[in-house]
Amino acid sequence: MIPPMPFPLEEATIASIHAAFRDGSLTATQLVQGYLARIEAYDRRGPSLRAMITVNPAALAEAARLDAAYQASKGFVGPLHGIPIILKDNFDTKDMPTTGGSVAMRHSRPASDAFTVDRMRRAGAIVLGKANMTEFARGGISVSSLGGQVLNPYDLTRTPGGSSGGTGAAVAANFAALGTGSDTGQSIRSPASACSLVGVRPTRGLVSRAGVMPNSFIQDEVGPIARTVEDAARLLDVMAGYDPQDPITALGVGKAPASYAAGLDATSLRRARIGLMANLQGSEERHAQVNAVMEQVVRTLEAHGATVVRFELAGYEALAANVSNDAYEAPAAFDRYLAGLGGPPPVASFAALVASRTAHPFVQVALEAEAALGGPDHPASLERIRNRERLRILVAARMADLGLDAILYPLQRVLVAAAGEADQPERNGVLSHGTGFAAVTFPGGFSAPTATAPLGVPVGAELLGLDYTEGKLLSFAYAFEQAARVRKAPLSTPALG
Repeated sequence: MIPPMPFPLEEATIASIHAAFRDGSLTATQLVQGYLARIEAYDRRGPSLRAMITVNPAALAEAARLDAAYQASKGFVGPLHGIPIILKDNFDTKDMPTTGGSVAMRHSRPASDAFTVDRMRRAGAIVLGKANMTEFARGGISVSSLGGQVLNPYDLTRTPGGSSGGTGAAVAANFAALGTGSDTGQSIRSPASACSLVGVRPTRGLVSRAGVMPNSFIQDEVGPIARTVEDAARLLDVMAGYDPQDPITALGVGKAPASYAAGLDATSLRRARIGLMANLQGSEERHAQVNAVMEQVVRTLEAHGATVVRFELAGYEALAANVSNDAYEAPAAFDRYLAGLGGPPPVASFAALVASRTAHPFVQVALEAEAALGGPDHPASLERIRNRERLRILVAARMADLGLDAILYPLQRVLVAAAGEADQPERNGVLSHGTGFAAVTFPGGFSAPTATAPLGVPVGAELLGLDYTEGKLLSFAYAFEQAARVRKAPLSTPALG
């Protein structure tokens, strides 16, 4: 039997965990035991979140190794020493399968860790397990043939957003300290919004995508999912960096600060000029609860010194409808991934995967549609690439005209979808994925409580800035977080014992 935790595990942060390591009240082994107990109690039992696909059988051994290293030297091996992290199950791990949520990939064992996973392990992180997701990251509801439907811990009748919804549900329910996601459309930020978390979609070139099962050469990004802005910034500090296996990261060399976490400034809103983009808010009754939360976000920003400018972006809708290029690129991107696994692939090709008809029915429809398109050199695909540059210029010019530091909007115009729905409606992630500009999603508030959502359903706000403005966006989100204290732990996964 696992002994009682000597430390309040729920809502723990990197800083609080490291302080407990230093004063001797906690070890990495105890911490991992505590998180494993929560996974055992709540992932397939209790609320049955179905957030996890694999739990790392070596996690306790890794924790013991780190404890021994700390005792020997009285020092941390790196900035994430002993911090348990859950990876979306499209991040390659050499010691666990990388499945993408697919029964066809359940035995796929890459030869090496993803670049970012290697950086996390070198920084001292403990990979606690791999999270469920929308199969192959095709959509926003987090359902897969291998893991089933992930449930939102704030409302067990709803999805947790997606496609990184397993990570979102797990981090929200305190299954680990940190998580990772990938974001082709809005797949980091959608679960951050739906699960009262912080998610970062970095500028293209800041973080390597190498070793992450892809959807797109152009749109894919990977980044942190955390309960606090500071923890997201600390993880981004570790993830960012040049990787010759993903040459686009050469564009990010010299663009990151010495530390995103060290640069957080609770007074940063005093100097901020933020635009609230009306195009990205609805005007029907179904939008009322999200709009109410956003108005409260605006009031808090203004109360702490920000100037909020309300504006519309003329021409946005026409371009935004024709910039997503992932469906044209997905088959070729997946085939390249299979060829790089370092051994016989679990399926021969994207075409063979589609023909196997093993995917969840919702995802199978998407895969078949992608197989029928003309590929990345199709004229429609090339026009979408041209539209991306047009949208970048349109957004940047409007920000310059208005003197804006960032653009604010709800990540999703309506509350997150119910479990069983085939898609996630009215999300606004295209502003970032269609331009490549940086975006940070953070907890904005909650809808009104209901019988199934006793705290209300989380509503995420998002800030977008130009290339490599992650530090500024994180500081604004941090200042709001410190002022508003929005996040609350879900009631469906209380403290154990």
